[in-house]
Amino acid sequence: MAAAMFRSLLVSAAQQRPPAPGPGGTPREQPPGGPAPDTLEAQFSCPICLEVYHRAVCIAGCGHTFCGECLQPCLQVPSPLCPLCRMPFDPKKVEKASNVEKQLSSYKAPCRGCSKKVTLAKMRSHVSSCAKVQEQMANCPKFVPVVPTSQPIPSNIPNRSTFVCPYCGARNLDQQELVKHCMENHRNDPNKVVCPVCSAMPWGDPSYKSANFLQHLLHRHKFSYDTFVDYNIDEEAALQAALALSLSEN
Repeated sequence: MAAAMFRSLLVSAAQQRPPAPGPGGTPREQPPGGPAPDTLEAQFSCPICLEVYHRAVCIAGCGHTFCGECLQPCLQVPSPLCPLCRMPFDPKKVEKASNVEKQLSSYKAPCRGCSKKVTLAKMRSHVSSCAKVQEQMANCPKFVPVVPTSQPIPSNIPNRSTFVCPYCGARNLDQQELVKHCMENHRNDPNKVVCPVCSAMPWGDPSYKSANFLQHLLHRHKFSYDTFVDYNIDEEAALQAALALSLSEN
């Protein structure tokens, strides 16, 4: 955690990060003669762990590059999304970023601690043993809650991020995955079922069964409630607040 915080401080203070890699993991718009040494490490850093790529892989559709290990959790869900741009992708079309690996072996950048120039491919191992970096990390501000509290974390908050299919019991589906799963596997199922999304809401009725659940999903749940909804007010109040905000913006 301390390493990630320290790394993020450095990245935010650095010059503007170059554009995202293109297809195959090739960085776009390289300046003549190659990237500037002081931006190299930031340019070849994984957006997830904020360290220099390790066994880099590239998502074929959007071209974003990550460490192979960092991307693994995204490949374990039914409908993976790119962690950077949220674009759906086919896990079978995640490729080894050979171009990035070659550049990591050819480019050198100064260590952020001792300033020694190190090949990017060896930067991780160097940083882990660099006394200057370890000293800087030790002096990095420690994370503390904005408002310290001794209150226990509530255990009765419903899970509104993932849902269970009401037809077959498939678990850990977000809203988009639930829609896709039901369309692919239960399109012709005539059973009336309770909408797991609605029943998780404060205003939801856990006993109400939709006559046409698939149509309900497609029309009622086109967006994530987490983006727009204040769970501390009821549905009617939320609707009025949305209308008032819309009128004030127009």
